[in-house]
Amino acid sequence: MNSIPKFPYVLFPLLVLLINACGNKKEEYRDVTDKEKQEFVLSTKQIPDNHFLGSESCAECHKNQFDDWKGSHHDKAMELATRETILAPFKGETLKSQGVTSKFFTKNNDFFVNTEGPDGNYYDYKIIYTFGINPLQQYLVKFPDGRYQALRTAWDSEKNKWFDLYPDFKVVHSEWLHWSRGGLNWNNMCADCHSTNVRENYDEKTKSYSTEYSIINVSCEACHGPGKEHVAKVKDLGDAYTSNDGNLQMTSSTDSQLLVDQCARCHMRREQFSENFNYEGTMLDHYFPQLLESPIYYADGQILDEDYVYGSFVQSKMYHNGISCKDCHNSHSLELKFEGNKLCMQCHVPQKYNVEAHHKHKEIGEATQCINCHMVGRIYMGNDYRRDHSFRIPRPDQSIKYGTPNACIQCHTDKTNEWAWQNYKELYGEPDSIHFSDYLAPAIAGEPNAHLGLFKLAQDEKFPDIARASAISAMQNYNIQDHINEFMAFLNDKSPLVRGATVDVLSQSNSTDFMSYLLPLLKDDKRTVRVKAFFALGDVPEANIPENYLIAYNNAKKEFESYLKINADFSGGQAKKAAYYQKKGDLQKVKSAYENALNIDYNNNIVRSNLANVYYNLGETDKAEQAFREVIKQEPDFGLTYYSLGLLLAELNRTEDAISEMEKAHKLMPDNLRVIYNLSLLHKKNKNYKAAENILIKGLSRYPENEELLYALAFHYKDLNKKDKAIAIVNKLIMLAPNNSTYKTLLNSLQGI
Repeated sequence: MNSIPKFPYVLFPLLVLLINACGNKKEEYRDVTDKEKQEFVLSTKQIPDNHFLGSESCAECHKNQFDDWKGSHHDKAMELATRETILAPFKGETLKSQGVTSKFFTKNNDFFVNTEGPDGNYYDYKIIYTFGINPLQQYLVKFPDGRYQALRTAWDSEKNKWFDLYPDFKVVHSEWLHWSRGGLNWNNMCADCHSTNVRENYDEKTKSYSTEYSIINVSCEACHGPGKEHVAKVKDLGDAYTSNDGNLQMTSSTDSQLLVDQCARCHMRREQFSENFNYEGTMLDHYFPQLLESPIYYADGQILDEDYVYGSFVQSKMYHNGISCKDCHNSHSLELKFEGNKLCMQCHVPQKYNVEAHHKHKEIGEATQCINCHMVGRIYMGNDYRRDHSFRIPRPDQSIKYGTPNACIQCHTDKTNEWAWQNYKELYGEPDSIHFSDYLAPAIAGEPNAHLGLFKLAQDEKFPDIARASAISAMQNYNIQDHINEFMAFLNDKSPLVRGATVDVLSQSNSTDFMSYLLPLLKDDKRTVRVKAFFALGDVPEANIPENYLIAYNNAKKEFESYLKINADFSGGQAKKAAYYQKKGDLQKVKSAYENALNIDYNNNIVRSNLANVYYNLGETDKAEQAFREVIKQEPDFGLTYYSLGLLLAELNRTEDAISEMEKAHKLMPDNLRVIYNLSLLHKKNKNYKAAENILIKGLSRYPENEELLYALAFHYKDLNKKDKAIAIVNKLIMLAPNNSTYKTLLNSLQGI
């Protein structure tokens, strides 16, 4: 029951300084321009429907596998709504949640729901498809323009009752998350993984869909690939046929990690890069996974938001020791191969692990089940309990530091993390090895200087690639200028996840200085990395691309355009387009893309704030102010918006209004130095010199050695002809920074020298 977005929910946050322009240090960087790479170009061809023969055609030769698959979650992923497929009664039941009452009924042998529509009014909606079977079943409704929407209300197939997927979350009918809008849209959120050979077919001009698929559910061919060639060769070769003679995916000879990657397509939170999934290349030619970032994951990499297993499993030692999905799950029925600890004892010696000496619990029961210590879980979609597949040991010490969960107090609910940590040490001692979370968690939690640990993590190939790539991503929140050589080396890393994350960080810098280091990535063997590299080179005029890279550049450009097309119906996809045109300096196209993003998700205030700045740069100051005020209306406690609005009003010489907004920003962000500095300047401009002085003094009470505030206060006293006070402050500045010539020049000016 996974509704998987093709584009991550998180868009483009305001970033801390990433990497300064190279300037005259460029010769110090690692030179990778001479790296010879093959040019990779993958087909984007669509596989014809008649290449998919249907699961029934597989049954003749693969009866046992077909029988296992029949009735499975894959088989029931999506079906036409009939009395045989619908589990709920639809006999007049009602469900009231968050002020919305939904009624379910049958009319003329069809199934309907009466509920709130996209305009806030109530309508009867006909159920067209069922979605899933256990532990819940969802229902799809057809809307105009080819859209299909999944109801927010679902049927609990275990408790046999209707329930709200998000009972504690009120959604207004105009919001993207309303069931009738983008958040529960089948075409772009669900179809790719619930049917076979899906083509979304979104038309950006008409904002409509003509979505198609070859087979309605997750058929045999959804995983193994189209069967036409396979069946033809079997008939042609007879007993001489081997699996090597066909084009099948996920066979018994598939490498364990490749198998996990192939399953990952529909079992990970990811961003889609290819317009058509056609089984060419590998997973990273079509999708790039969500990295371990807040608020999608906890700081230590445990599941938080819906992550769909892959991002957890590839963190585990099991994955890195050749274990794949099929070692625990029947590949066709999807059921566990064994119940209880017997499943784990396939590999782990029972005499060592399935004993009290290991699990420390006397009574056999829930407390002695391996999964309850090593696979804690969370409930998603209202009633769907999913376990974390990173198979980690509990770390109460990290829970104390970073607020991460641990299995100990999930069972011992009357105890604290401190109690759990003390008992852990008494029973097991302290952890005897470094886990990647020891480096990653401090950075995600925002600890100062945590980037040093990130470098250790990213450089050590014994750690999972997803953790190393996540370390790279987390570096964008730190100034890593002193480690620029080490950082640039990650562009050559053997892991495409690491290379991709490195390019993502570099792409945040609007500079052409990295061109020579990014150009080789246009020839990377993974489409996702090539597309990321093309975006990162957006600041570089095409005329400046070296001739030996032009073919690769133009190929990557086509792949990038395809990437924008497949994500055009997401707010994040439009925001990415805006960011690209921002690099190109085309503000009109930037504005258009951001406006399209808001049409998709009106409440996306990251987009709205960026759009406000674009309006300002285009001289459309009324629209800029209106946008900032809408953000404030929706998020009245977000201080940065008041600050941005204050700066805008100051530029418009509306000083009183600017002071009012800046004071609100200061109240919400009392430690923000830029707010303090600008509020002082505004008071000074308004000739309220005492207020200007007081705000600086108040800031210095928090940061007594901050040079910027000291310098501002010195100039304030200088302008008021209070030379003695000004000289005293400048002398302090010189003590703090004796080699700063600016401070000495100011002192000479004050002393009349």
